[in-house]
Order: sequence, then C-alpha cells, then structure tokens
Amino acid sequence: MGSGSVAENEALIAWFNRTGWSRGELARQVCARARLDGHPQVACDANNVRRWFEGTKPRPPVPEILTDVISDRVGVRISLSELGLSDSPARDRALVYDSSLAATVDVITDLGRADVERRSVLMSAAFAAAASVAPSREWLLSTLTASPKRRIGQGDVQSVKNMFSVFQEMDVMQGGGSARLALAAYMNEHVYPLLHARKSASVHDSLLRASAEQSYLLGWMAYDNGEHGLAQRYLIQALRLAHESTDTPLGAHILAGMADQATLMGDPAEGVRLAQTGRLGLRAADSPACLADLYALEARGHAAMGDSQAAVTAVNRSREIFGQVDYEAEPEWARFIDAAYLNGEYATAMRDVNRPADAAFYAKASIRAATAQKRARRGAMSQAVLASAYLQERNLEAAHSAGVRTIELAGKVKSSRTLDSVKDLRTRMGAVGAHRLVADYDIRAQELLTGV
Repeated sequence: MGSGSVAENEALIAWFNRTGWSRGELARQVCARARLDGHPQVACDANNVRRWFEGTKPRPPVPEILTDVISDRVGVRISLSELGLSDSPARDRALVYDSSLAATVDVITDLGRADVERRSVLMSAAFAAAASVAPSREWLLSTLTASPKRRIGQGDVQSVKNMFSVFQEMDVMQGGGSARLALAAYMNEHVYPLLHARKSASVHDSLLRASAEQSYLLGWMAYDNGEHGLAQRYLIQALRLAHESTDTPLGAHILAGMADQATLMGDPAEGVRLAQTGRLGLRAADSPACLADLYALEARGHAAMGDSQAAVTAVNRSREIFGQVDYEAEPEWARFIDAAYLNGEYATAMRDVNRPADAAFYAKASIRAATAQKRARRGAMSQAVLASAYLQERNLEAAHSAGVRTIELAGKVKSSRTLDSVKDLRTRMGAVGAHRLVADYDIRAQELLTGV
C-alpha cells in the first residue's frame, strides 16, 4: 500500500498504543471504515500496519481513514500531521488552500492546537507575501461559478454562534491578545471535531459557516496581536471553510482582513487586489457593510501607494454604500463595520495622502463613535491618526494632546496595533525636532512600551 521506508513513525506508534488494539485489530478497523466510506478497494492486514510503523506511508485514502478510526477510539480528534502522515508541518500546510474539506479541517485543527501550545516553530512563522494569491483566486472562481444555496437556520449550531458573539465582543473591547488562546482552545475542543461528525446537510452547512466565522476571528485576533504569520494561516483556512459553505459575504469579509494585513505588511498593491477580489465576488445586496469595508480597505491600499485620487474615490464609494447598511439584515460579524471603524480607516487613508483636514474630520468622527461605545482600541488608533494630521498642519500642541490620549487608551487594551500607533506617532513627533512637547510624549510612550 506504500513504498519507500523512512525513519520509524514514532507518532503513529504512540497514538496506536493509546488505542489498546493489536496490529491486526487496527487493520480490521481500517478495512471496515474504508467499506463504510465507500472505498471497498482498500485492503490491509497486520503486515501493512507493521510497515506503516516502520515509516512507509500508506496511499490515500488510508491516511485519512487512520485518523478517523484512531480519533474515534481515543476520543480526541487528531490530524494527519499528528500521526506523522503529513509531508509538511502545520505552519506550512496552513498556507495551502486545499481542495479537500477534510484536509482543511485537519490543518486548521493542528494549527489551533499548535497555537494553544505556543509551539516555537509556529510562533516564528513568517508572513508570506505571495501566499494569498492562490486562495483569493480559488475563492473568487467558486463564487462566480457556484449556484447560491438556500438560507438555513442555525439549529443545533446556535450555541457556536453565541460563542462567536462573546469572543468578537471581547476582541472589539479588549483587543486581540485578550482571549485568542481561549477561543482557539474552544474551537479545538468543541467546534472543529463536529465537522467530522455525520450530520444533515443543513446542519453541516450551518456549522461550516460558524466555523469559518470563528476561524477568521482567530486570525484577526492574531493579526491585532502582531502575530502575522499565524494570522495569515488562520485567514487562509477560514477562507477555505467559507468557500465550502458557499457563504459569499463571509468569504469577502475574510478577504477584507487579508487585504488589511497585506497593506500593513508593506504590500499595498496586494491589499488593493485582495479588496477588489472581494468586491468582484460580492453582490451589493449581499452585505453593504462588507462592501463598504472592502472599498475602505482599497482606499487604504491606494493611499499607501500615494494615489490620492483613487483613495478619495474609494472612500466616497465606501461612504455611499455605508449609507445603505441595515444591521438587522447583516450577519453578526458585520456589526463591527460601523462609523467608528470606517471613519478611522478613511482618516488613515487621508493622512497617508497628506490631506490633513480630511484626516482630522474623519478621525474626529471615529473618536466620537468609539467614545460612545467605550472602544479603547479604535479610539487609540484614531487619536493617533488625528495627532498625525495635526502634525501635518504644524499644530504641535494639538498633536501632543491627541498623542497623550492615544497613550492613555492604548494602555487599556491588549493590542499590538495600538502599540504600533503609539510607536508610529513617536517617530512622527520626533521628526519635529527638539521641543518640550516632543520630549514629554516620548517619555510617556516609553513608559507604556516598557510596561507591556
């Protein structure tokens, strides 16, 4: 069933030992599951099992069947990687947009487990600039060729949806670093295993959608906490789950997150492309909130490249569409796409094309909305943009006041992005030269940054 002996598969042996089976019993279980799953051609015995232990990798579909039977026996969902049957580690596999749903679930399960365990090989994973090209292309092709599915109720997955609301609120109010590990543990233990269980088609689709939403949230939390390699991998796998569920607005929303990250990581052209891909796959009636977000992030990318006209056009289009938003008709994940968020994005774009009056106008609108909602993260980021706009207008006193408020709010959340805002403003203030207000901001910023 395979060829090419390599090193002994210690991982497979370790999991096998937990089953309490003999080699012959494992072979019988594999054959029985293969017949049940529609693979009557699969045949194996104790000798095959011995060769697997010695390092020979069985041919598909046997690896997947092995994960199923051993997972069922030990009561824990395990992945191909954990059985030593994958050719690449979780961090590299998580950059692949796999055509197989089963493989996708295994990858994101393994990714989540590595995240919770804080494995060093994953924490050092780099952001791969070109990795989003194939996933975004495959998602767009699927939206243009697939026929829409009927809307289904939440049913048995409502509890999963409820948990999404809880964790999204924690992210918005406290920052991505506050609860991501708790969410990853919840997904690993309670949600991803359900994707392997037998269920009705309607429940399956609903669960896929809920899993994609929360996988995106995991990626967004990692992004907000400055763990960009990890965030990118979660987002790619979330996009694949959204593709499988045929939830086009959700897929477009995930592409918006990928666009935001690409621009932040110094590739605004890719950020624009990803935002435009999301727009092409999304009909205006699907989710005006998501479409407004995609235009806002497209504006950010254009601004980062210095294209003022394109940035202003995209901002105006975003504002026009945002006026059509009805949150009662929008999905739960779209609730954060509001005046505080969008005006903050507009302000950043206008600052980056050196339009300080426009930047200050939008930043103040964002701050008002964020203050009313007690959203410290958004408030801090928009205060930093406002301070930058004041610096562009050579109003150092106003810039210092907004900078101090940035620091005060940044200290209330666990968010790498807010700290980056403090650092960025510190650089901009420093460019002014020697001045008591510059020195005061520098001292305050240093106290915050050394205390985290």
